[in-house]
Amino acid sequence: MRIISGKYRGKILHPPSGLRVRPTTDFAREALFNLLSNHFDLSGLEVLDLFSGTGSIGFEFASRGAALVQMVEQRDAQIRFIRKTISELRLETCRVYQGNVFLFLRKKGLRYDVVFADPPYDMEGIDQLPKRILEGDFLKPGGWFVLEHGRKYAFDSHPRIRECRKYGSVHFSIFE
Repeated sequence: MRIISGKYRGKILHPPSGLRVRPTTDFAREALFNLLSNHFDLSGLEVLDLFSGTGSIGFEFASRGAALVQMVEQRDAQIRFIRKTISELRLETCRVYQGNVFLFLRKKGLRYDVVFADPPYDMEGIDQLPKRILEGDFLKPGGWFVLEHGRKYAFDSHPRIRECRKYGSVHFSIFE
């Protein structure tokens, strides 16, 4: 796993073997960040990274100058790796919340420029995430919610869909 661009460009991160994760591929992550950087000035953004896993998306935002990256992950091994990486890279803009994403989403008054979610593809309730994020008022005006998911789900007809992108088996649905 590597950081693609920004301050830590080219930095290789080595998650411990045995983590039950499916990190976003470098190809898909690079395509996503090209799309994001064409719409946003990534420096100074406030970002919420749900189901952080290895933290690859959050670390990419931090490397590119995000003012705040709030990572939410439940599993102990992933949290240890994320915290270790934050410490090693001295990522002062990264915050970690260990716990259930749906419990975190009960918090009020938290608003972000970008909310990214990469739940397990087989998790029940993925189809409810857009409603939870968009109706929960987690986006600042002009903000985006990016949902990574498998081909089982399609959000093309959602009233707030901006676009859908597909990179191999990785699908990104982007909501405004």
